[in-house]
Amino acid sequence: MLSAHPIQKIVVFRALQLGDLLCSIPAFRALRTTYPDAHITLIGLPWAESLLTRFPDYFDAFIAFPGYPGLPEQEVVPEKITAFLQEIQQQKFDLALQMQGNGSIVNPLVELFGAFYTAGFYREEDYRPSPLFLKYPEGIPEIQRHLLLMNHLGIPAVGTELEFPLNSYDYDAFDQLNLQIIPQKYVCIHPGSRSVERQWPTAYFAALADYCQEHGFDVVITGTKDEAHLAEEVMQKMQHEAYNLTGRTTLGAVAVLIKHSFALVSNCTGVSHIAAAYGTPSVVISLHGEPERWSPLDQMKHRTIDWSTTPNFNLVMERLVEVVA
Repeated sequence: MLSAHPIQKIVVFRALQLGDLLCSIPAFRALRTTYPDAHITLIGLPWAESLLTRFPDYFDAFIAFPGYPGLPEQEVVPEKITAFLQEIQQQKFDLALQMQGNGSIVNPLVELFGAFYTAGFYREEDYRPSPLFLKYPEGIPEIQRHLLLMNHLGIPAVGTELEFPLNSYDYDAFDQLNLQIIPQKYVCIHPGSRSVERQWPTAYFAALADYCQEHGFDVVITGTKDEAHLAEEVMQKMQHEAYNLTGRTTLGAVAVLIKHSFALVSNCTGVSHIAAAYGTPSVVISLHGEPERWSPLDQMKHRTIDWSTTPNFNLVMERLVEVVA
């Protein structure tokens, strides 16, 4: 399907958050396996430039996305959009992949990249730039959705496993925390989420944390500086002590914590996909109504509760008991 023109330069548009990018890694792995010598550029939100060092096997370059009308992830800077498009057009990509979403807003934008081939997702009621676009699959895991796009382009899958490689800087950042915890003898509690609407009540996190403490585990609370108030609320409502690392860790140090923890309890957010990458058991509370899309594929090791349809605390506790037992 992509045989009429050599594929030497590829640009991928996925300007989203951590969890979104991690769920795309199996597709990026397939892309790199099929095109091992291609130069692959990722277009993402500014934070995602760190993925070049995190995933050097999959990405060669990065371009920061300046925002676009209708996309909620960042503020739009109109004067930067023209310069952004000029930069991309000058690179004369062989293949541009729209992996941002269903294409209802961004397909015309990606077509302006000027690549020889443009591919991605589209909705039947919207504009379809070329036959290389796949009708957006609904109701399936995000990992599978992007692998279906690869398959549509003749790019075979190379497994569905997630990845989050660690480096020496991550371990150094972890060591600097000087924590008195033993691997597999602690549970990570992550009460935060980028969206307030997706945050489970702190009193419930506190109850689960106390249960873990009472069954011989230390509890480590993680989160960003902006989520410090959530960690404080959890600790105030707990009957036992916990390590509060909110705002004190790099992303890599948090990943080290999760890798060596006995389990993770969190909202459905980026850290849940880090746990899936390492095979760390987890209890994930989904409040966004799309558990079939974002839940880890291994549902025995990673228990996801759809709180939007089953707001039952006892059910969540039962899942934690299964993990701890």
